[in-house]
Amino acid sequence: MRSPEVKKFIEERGYLFWYTPAPKGEKVTDELLVETILNYGSMDDIRGLFSVMGEKKVAEIFFEVTNRSERCRGNYHEVVLNYFTLLFHRYGYAS
Repeated sequence: MRSPEVKKFIEERGYLFWYTPAPKGEKVTDELLVETILNYGSMDDIRGLFSVMGEKKVAEIFFEVTNRSERCRGNYHEVVLNYFTLLFHRYGYAS
């Protein structure tokens, strides 16, 4: 069950999830939410994501996806993958 804050966060950024039918709050997985916001969101979107989910949870989801085999790594842009890997390592969220 998703928290109301996360649902509201997704609904407010529905333009990033244009391919998902409404209501988006329940349809978007945590993995897709993190990937989409980190890849395509603004810095305000990223700060908002950290606020509603917590930096540690975002880092856990990020590393869960990126530590998979090469075929299942997700769709992170190379620059985004590098930046957030360094950021999360710097602040001790590395798995």
